[in-house]
Amino acid sequence: MISISLCVIVKNEEEVLAGCLDSVKDIADEIVIVDTGSLDQTKEIASRYTDKIYDFEWIDHFAAARNFAFSKAEMEYILWLDADDIFLEEDRRKLIELKASLSKDVDAVSMYYHVGFDARGEVNFKYRRNRLVKRDIGFRWIGAVHEYLEVYGNIMETDIAVTHRKSDKKHSPSSDRNLNIYEKMAENSETMTPRDLFYFANELKDHGQYQRAITYYHHFLSTKQCWIEDEIRTCQYLSDCYKAVGHEEAALTSLLKAFLIDCPRPEFCCRLGDYFTEKQQYPQGAFWYELALSAKSNDTSFTQVEFSTWYPHLQLCVCHWQLGDREKAKYHNDKAASYNPSHPSVLYNQGVLGG
Repeated sequence: MISISLCVIVKNEEEVLAGCLDSVKDIADEIVIVDTGSLDQTKEIASRYTDKIYDFEWIDHFAAARNFAFSKAEMEYILWLDADDIFLEEDRRKLIELKASLSKDVDAVSMYYHVGFDARGEVNFKYRRNRLVKRDIGFRWIGAVHEYLEVYGNIMETDIAVTHRKSDKKHSPSSDRNLNIYEKMAENSETMTPRDLFYFANELKDHGQYQRAITYYHHFLSTKQCWIEDEIRTCQYLSDCYKAVGHEEAALTSLLKAFLIDCPRPEFCCRLGDYFTEKQQYPQGAFWYELALSAKSNDTSFTQVEFSTWYPHLQLCVCHWQLGDREKAKYHNDKAASYNPSHPSVLYNQGVLGG
């Protein structure tokens, strides 16, 4: 059986930290908490679980804080979480089994990250992250913001999931934190990696600065050093930005560029379906929604489940209703209901079409 150090960096996490640590306290052999300046009860809560609590002066650099936490670990493998992450009971069981059976030839273990949920609590957005790594290899975190753990060697993929549970805080200064870090880098003419350019553009988009976001997305693409998943997401986000500033043709062109990078993915097929449906071009819209249902998501990609399940069926209901085919419309609404029975549009359609 392997031994595990849990590493968590924290700041003002009193609302969520206990839930995180409770979900893994009997699995980790040691818990390392690195505090970057909490002003609430975070450190007092952490002290109920471990005496390995360290202060780290915040220097606007997440990788520096995570690498410091890793330096304090002493077990064979390091497991990392954020304070608002937990293992649900089924995933706890799987992690316990993994701990008992993992070969020490494995250098890193990949797990799902469940970060988005629908109104019923079902996962609708997930992707993979390397969560458990062999300590003595010395894997390092890279990046001031949206940092990543650079791993290599024998990497094992599992179906264990870490579930992200956001705090109920009404507002957090972290909502502007990442953008401010990138703005400071830009003001100081610091060199930005392609990854920095991509995430800076994301922050600008999320803050409604669409024209600047477009500029930085194009800077990112021009580096020709893009991870395929980020390049594909850039096509989607550029489309959103162009649409927001009223450049409809550029928005469509950005979506279509994704098909030059990889096979059609459900979310892009649905977006093209939406484009034609909004123009009342229902046969073309139906084509793309049907393709979304047959397109395959890459297991290593960012997966938005609704675009291959209830959403294209719901939109196909609309298309076939407008095309005068009530039977097909009902069929697709029934299929949408099998995935998302409480969605308001599904319920409305049932009233029109019959349950």
